[in-house]
Amino acid sequence: MKLASALLAGHLGALLFGLAGLLIALPNPQWWAGDANAVRVFDLGMQYAGAAHIVLGAAAVFVYGLVALGWRRTVIFFLAATLLSLSSELIGTGTGWPFGNYEYTTFLGYKILDRVPFSIPLSWFSMGLVSYLLGNLLAAKLGGRRTLWSLAIGVWLLTAWDLVLDPAMADPGLQVQFWTWHETGPYFGMPVQNLVGWSLTGLLYMGLSRLLWGGDVDVGRIAGTAWFPFTVYVANVFFAMALSLGAGLWPPVLLAALAGMLPAAIALRSHWPPLLPSPGERMWRASPSR
Repeated sequence: MKLASALLAGHLGALLFGLAGLLIALPNPQWWAGDANAVRVFDLGMQYAGAAHIVLGAAAVFVYGLVALGWRRTVIFFLAATLLSLSSELIGTGTGWPFGNYEYTTFLGYKILDRVPFSIPLSWFSMGLVSYLLGNLLAAKLGGRRTLWSLAIGVWLLTAWDLVLDPAMADPGLQVQFWTWHETGPYFGMPVQNLVGWSLTGLLYMGLSRLLWGGDVDVGRIAGTAWFPFTVYVANVFFAMALSLGAGLWPPVLLAALAGMLPAAIALRSHWPPLLPSPGERMWRASPSR
């Protein structure tokens, strides 16, 4: 967990650096434009920061997965998430399905086939896995058809992130857009088709991973480190919320808080701290007669 925690710290730092650049430095060039060192930092940030926080986040989640799930399940989920999401994104940027008619800008790193930044499939992986793990934690408390609930909640949390991510990252109210829409729609300028495509893509790779795993997540194994997927999820939702507020969009922030942050917090609360015996039960177990 030490390496995973160190990578998580780097991911959080990169997110904060990105927010500072987008919301403070970029709108106020008079504060740094006269300093050559500050200009170099700004230029490096504009060139690499967008992809860096995604790469660090994916690395952190991958290492955490090795510890919490084992190498087999982690590699299966990584391959399913990255390959299926990349396929969806390549089809989407070429045909307009399943997400709509959109195009990525140059701020998220090298583009695969000149269409999809290499960092995008990594983002699908990291946020998909933490969403699915939180879904498993909450589903374990709901009882009943746990596999179904885990997938439903995992996809819900992933889509809740998109509710605030997409309006922020493509809004002209920010001085930098990470992708642009070539069509309009009712959800803050983007088509509802995007949300449907997002949910179906998440369901596809989560469902395929669960099928290849051959079983549900061992909740007891991840309960003690539930703070990790929760932190990754909340940090990325908060990043998108801050950008939305910077663009003057508050309704997506409210939606993400209710649809994403709240159920994620409930999932964490239901398993943190890990269940311990009551004081009376501890005394009973410690009794000499036992």
